[in-house]
Amino acid sequence: MENMVHVFLMGKRYEVPASLTIMGAMEYAGYQLIRGCGCRNGFCGACATIYRIQGDRELKACLACQTQVQEGMYIATLPFFPLVKQVYDMEKISPTQQIMMQLYPEIYSCIGCNACTKSCTQGLNVMQYIAYAQRGDFARCAEESFDCVMCGVCSSRCPAGISHPQVAMLARRLNGKYLAPKSAHLADRVQEIQNGTFQELLESLMGKPISEMQELYNHRDIEK
Repeated sequence: MENMVHVFLMGKRYEVPASLTIMGAMEYAGYQLIRGCGCRNGFCGACATIYRIQGDRELKACLACQTQVQEGMYIATLPFFPLVKQVYDMEKISPTQQIMMQLYPEIYSCIGCNACTKSCTQGLNVMQYIAYAQRGDFARCAEESFDCVMCGVCSSRCPAGISHPQVAMLARRLNGKYLAPKSAHLADRVQEIQNGTFQELLESLMGKPISEMQELYNHRDIEK
């Protein structure tokens, strides 16, 4: 018999295999996941979840597709968190400190509580990248926030109402467009795609079975 644990989903007790993720346990228990399941591989941030272990008062945040169930785990999924998303034209803004003051002035209300960092499902130093954004250091903000999956858990815990993922996205866009070195190799490849250079190859790949595609991927040439 597989090792089983007891978890509580939406307040109801279930016995599930200990090897499952929270998402897998929900499906094992009979829940049909239609929303909040996205990529199921930790990249889309759609399955933001909060949980508490029986006997432990600390409330923790995670992604349901990546986190394994534990004995006595009380689980509740988070609804979509409405981040403030400002509209801007990348051709009309520049990488200055004033652009953050204009689009996301709330970052200057940060009280340094570090709740954002503590709740980050990716373990990012969120408060640090917000500090970089405050100073207009977009290159460091982009680097520090690179692994953000936009789940919004950090913002849901912020007393200042900062939309951390959107601030980070703006910093990465500014860095990519204006600050980072230009990639001539990338520009050449884009032009080749537009010219249809790889069209025949793509059509050939689309006609192959998945097993052959996996084999090609696992033995692909990786450019150094």
